[in-house]
Amino acid sequence: MKFFEKIKNFFAKKFKQPVSNTSLLLTITICTFVAMYVFAMIVWGGGFLNPQQFFNIFNNNAYLIIISCGLTLVMISGGIDISVGGQIALITMTTVCMMENKGSSVFGAFIVAIAIGLAFGIVQGFFISYLKIQPFIVTLAGMFFAKGMTTIVSVNPVTVKANETFLKIKDAYLNLPIGTYARNGNFIPSYLEIGAIVAIVIVLIMWAVLKWTRIGRNFYAIGGNSESALMLGINVQRTRFMAYVICGLLAGLAGFVYLLHTGAGNASNADGAEMEAIASSIIGGTLLTGGVGSVIGTLFGVMSLKTINTIVIASGLTQPWWQKITTGLMLCFFILLQSVILSARKKKLGAQAA
Repeated sequence: MKFFEKIKNFFAKKFKQPVSNTSLLLTITICTFVAMYVFAMIVWGGGFLNPQQFFNIFNNNAYLIIISCGLTLVMISGGIDISVGGQIALITMTTVCMMENKGSSVFGAFIVAIAIGLAFGIVQGFFISYLKIQPFIVTLAGMFFAKGMTTIVSVNPVTVKANETFLKIKDAYLNLPIGTYARNGNFIPSYLEIGAIVAIVIVLIMWAVLKWTRIGRNFYAIGGNSESALMLGINVQRTRFMAYVICGLLAGLAGFVYLLHTGAGNASNADGAEMEAIASSIIGGTLLTGGVGSVIGTLFGVMSLKTINTIVIASGLTQPWWQKITTGLMLCFFILLQSVILSARKKKLGAQAA
C-alpha cells in the first residue's frame, strides 16, 4: 500500500506543476499534425491511407529534419543560421565530384562532408560568439560564400554513376512490418531509406542532449536570458559557439544524407532549405527569441509543413506558388497562436502569483 501511495503522490506533484512553454507548444504542434493528417485521410483518402506516404515524409525530407534540428539548437540559444542550405549544395557538389571524378571512397567523401559543415560551424560560431557580430550578417555571408563555392566546384550537375559502394548504400532500405496488400493479395511492406533512419536517430540524440545533459540546459539558459546565465557561471560565449559547431556538424551530415537520396550534385540543391528549416522549427514550437523549443516539436513541424503541401497538391492546386502561399499562412498562424497562448499564459501565471 505504501508503494502505491508513493506513486500516487509522485503523479499528484507532477500534475500540480505548471506545464513548461516548451511542453505546451510541443503538445499543440503534435495535436495539429495528427488532426491535419486524420482530416486528410478522411477527406482525400487515397495515398493518405497508404502507410508508405507517411513514411515518405521521412524518406524525402531526411536532410531537412537533420538541419532543422541544428537550426532548433541555434534558435534555442538565441541565434539564427541561414547558411545551411548553401552548405548542403556545396557539400553535395564537392562529394559527388570527389567520388565521380577523383575516384574517392564513400568514407572519404563522408569525412569531407562533415569537415565542410564543421568548418562553417567553427568559423561562423567564432565570429558570432567571440567577435560579437550579428548572427544574421555572419550566416548571410556564409550562405553567399557556400553558393559561390558550389559553382566554382562545378557549374554543371554531376551524378554518381561509377561508385558502386555508394549506389548500394543509396538503394538500401529497411522494410517495415506494416504496409499494404496488392490486388493479387501480395503484401507490400513500407520502407525507410538509410537517410531517414539516420534522421530519426539524430532527432533522438538531440532530444536526449537537450533534455538530460548540462550543455543542453545551458543552451536553454543562454537563450532565455544570457545575462542571468552568465551570473549562474555558464560560459555564454563557449555555449553559443558550441551551438553553431553542432549546427555545422549536422549540416555536413544532412548534405551527405541529401546526396544519398538524390545521388546528384547541383548548384540548386536544397535551395530555400534554410527557410523551410526555420519555418519547421517555429511551427514545432521554437521561439525566435530563444529559450524555448524542442527537436521533437521540430520533427512534427517538418511533418506538418510537408503534409500541408501534400494536401494542397491533393486539392488540385499543383502550381508551386500555392505551396509557398500555404507555408507562409501556416507559419503566420503558428506565430500568432504561440503569441496569443504565451501571452494568456503569462497573464494567468502572473494573476496566480499575485
